[in-house]
Amino acid sequence: MSRLPVKKTYKLYIGGAFPRSESGRTYEAEGQNVAWASRKDARDAVKAARGAFAKWAGATPYNRGQVLYRLAEMMETRATDLARACSGRREVERAIDRVVWYAGWADKLPQVLGGSNPVAGPYFNFTVPEPTGVVAVLAPELPALEGLVSRIAPVIVSGNTTVVVASETQPLAALELAEAIATSDLPGGVVNLLTGYRAELAPILASHMDVNAIDLVGAAESDLVALEVASADNLKRVLRADTARDADWTRTPGLERLLGYLETKTVWHPIGV
Repeated sequence: MSRLPVKKTYKLYIGGAFPRSESGRTYEAEGQNVAWASRKDARDAVKAARGAFAKWAGATPYNRGQVLYRLAEMMETRATDLARACSGRREVERAIDRVVWYAGWADKLPQVLGGSNPVAGPYFNFTVPEPTGVVAVLAPELPALEGLVSRIAPVIVSGNTTVVVASETQPLAALELAEAIATSDLPGGVVNLLTGYRAELAPILASHMDVNAIDLVGAAESDLVALEVASADNLKRVLRADTARDADWTRTPGLERLLGYLETKTVWHPIGV
C-alpha cells in the first residue's frame, strides 16, 4: 500500500524555537513553502537576541569556542541534508571549516586585539575588546550556506547575538543550518533566522532601536543609502562588503571581520599611593 510522505514545513528560527510566522504567510522558494516573516517576527527575533546577549557575552571565551566547535560537529553530522540545500558537499565542507576557524579565535581575541598600553604616569592602562550587542545580518543570496556562515561566525564568536535575514531565493540552506544550531550547544536566541522578503525586513532591522550593528552585505545596492540613513537614528555600526578590496570575501576569513563587531574599552588603574 502506497503512502503520502510527510512534507516538511519550513519555519522561522527565533529564540531557540521554530515558530510559524505570526501572520500565517508563506512564500514559495526552491519549490517549497517557506515562512514569510513579518514586522512582528523581526521584532520578536530582536527581543530574543537581546535576551540572550548577557549570558552569551558573559560566557568565557574558551566556552564560546567549545560551543562553536560543537556547532561544526552538528553541521558535519547533517552534511548530507545541508549539501542538498546548497551547491553541494564542497560548500558544506567550506562552511564547516569556517566555523572551526573562527572557533579557534574565541579565546585569543583579548590577547591579540587587547593589551597593556604604556603611559607616562603612575597608571596601568589596558585595552579590552567587548562585543557590540545585537547585530542584524542581511545574508548574501549566494552562496546560500557558506555566505551565511561566513557572516554569522565572526558575529557570535566574540559574544554578540544576531538576527539574520536568510537568502530570499534560496533559504533552505539557512533553515537546515537552523536545525544544526538547535541541536548544538548554542543558547536559544544567540542566532535567530528569518526568511522572507528582504525589502520588507531590512528597513525594520535598520531602524530598530535595540539593534546595535547591521551587516548590509546582502542588501541591494539601490537600498544601501536608505538603510544607512535608517541606521543612524541610534548610531548603529554599519558594515558593508568592500568588493574592490575583498572580492572573494566568503573564502577569506580574517581579523577584520571580527573587528567589525567589537568595541574597545580602555581601563585606567592607578599604581601605588
